[in-house]
Amino acid sequence: MSATGTFLVALAIAIGLVGIVVPLLPGLLLVYAAILVWAGVEHTVASWVTLGIVTVVVGATTAVKYLWPVRRMRAADVPTSAVLLGAALGVVGFFVIPVLGLALGFVGGVYLAELARRRDQRRAWASTVHAVKGVALSVGVELTGGLAVAAIWLLAVLLT
Repeated sequence: MSATGTFLVALAIAIGLVGIVVPLLPGLLLVYAAILVWAGVEHTVASWVTLGIVTVVVGATTAVKYLWPVRRMRAADVPTSAVLLGAALGVVGFFVIPVLGLALGFVGGVYLAELARRRDQRRAWASTVHAVKGVALSVGVELTGGLAVAAIWLLAVLLT
């Protein structure tokens, strides 16, 4: 692959990593797709082995990203419905108040859902905090996996 091609793959990986933190793009999926394209273009044993390792890491990251935070939120008695309402209001908030609206809408949605369910401001806020921590944990797990995948790819590029 040419230097320009490698640079474009690296750029796609970087954009994917940003997409993990700023949920405008499917971050980890974009990182994986860039490495998949790289492996297809390189078409060497090293590139396919790298893709295999990356596939395992992405699969494990995705599983942990969904299972760990959900388990913690269930233990804190935060229902999925509250998180879904938070996500819906977060999307609306993103368009109403650019940048900050996503976070404000999510927090507001979870809080309103929990206030309606619990009828106690303190308990509703405690549930909201648990939901925000769960989302932060999910993003952290995905970012860690994305950085690990990027490092694996970079090592493969440097060694081949």
